Amino acid sequence: MKNKKIKKIGIVLRPSTPELKEGYSKMETIFKKHAIEVLLEGNSAEMIGTQGHDFKKICKECDFLVSFGGDGTLISTVRKSFDFNIPILGVYAGSLGFLADLSLDELDGFVQKMIKNRYRIDERAMLEATVIKNSKQVKYYAFNDIVLTRTRVSNMIHIETLVDSQSFNTYYGDGVIVSTPTGSTAYNLSAGGPVLFPMSNVFALTPICPHSLTQRSVVLPGKFAIEMKTSEERALIIIDGQDVHELELGESVHIKLASKTVKLIHKKEYNYFDVLKEKLRWGE
Repeated sequence: MKNKKIKKIGIVLRPSTPELKEGYSKMETIFKKHAIEVLLEGNSAEMIGTQGHDFKKICKECDFLVSFGGDGTLISTVRKSFDFNIPILGVYAGSLGFLADLSLDELDGFVQKMIKNRYRIDERAMLEATVIKNSKQVKYYAFNDIVLTRTRVSNMIHIETLVDSQSFNTYYGDGVIVSTPTGSTAYNLSAGGPVLFPMSNVFALTPICPHSLTQRSVVLPGKFAIEMKTSEERALIIIDGQDVHELELGESVHIKLASKTVKLIHKKEYNYFDVLKEKLRWGE
């Protein structure tokens, strides 16, 4: 996208937040001032009472997407647009996020810099999960994490894990989080997992409330693939905390880093460690 004139962008708003209408109008005015056409995603448009466009049409025609809301909105936008390989800019409505780090007040100045190619695109890893159901492969993609957990609160779960088809570990507890570097500061961190630099090519396996205190989080190189299955009962697969699927008895889920990456647009001076220090309140 660099060295290419920006002609058209697509905007996605945080769902169930009609009060974003005023912010969207300001955003639209900024882009149009710089001769950039704006396409608003259909559900977002319906929410604020205006005309919108089909999301796939936006992804095919636009130079990049703008997610206006918070990190959850950006994650959802990333997952829906992943097949189109389109860069995404996160503008936060509220407080600074780990992913959406540009405020609406900063947008005008940033668009001026984008026109002059003074910005950066960071590439981040995505998880790909494959489950074989009725002899058919079903694929899921996660930007933050994939969680395997129990179907009932009263039970613990056994999760047998293989790395590159070799037996690795059997987790016994509430479940396991498989996290990308981007997702390492989400559920993974709450469960005691490590913080990973977001542009690194690795992923983490972190047990959730394990029965044995010897079970610890493990970081694996991105070239590895893992297989997870449970032999005693069904399990739930939770994708980015947004979608839930059942893993039936006898089924297994194969997880690896996807071959494609997610492209996030940032200010040239963006520093991940500054965001980390502010969000986690380090040094206070």
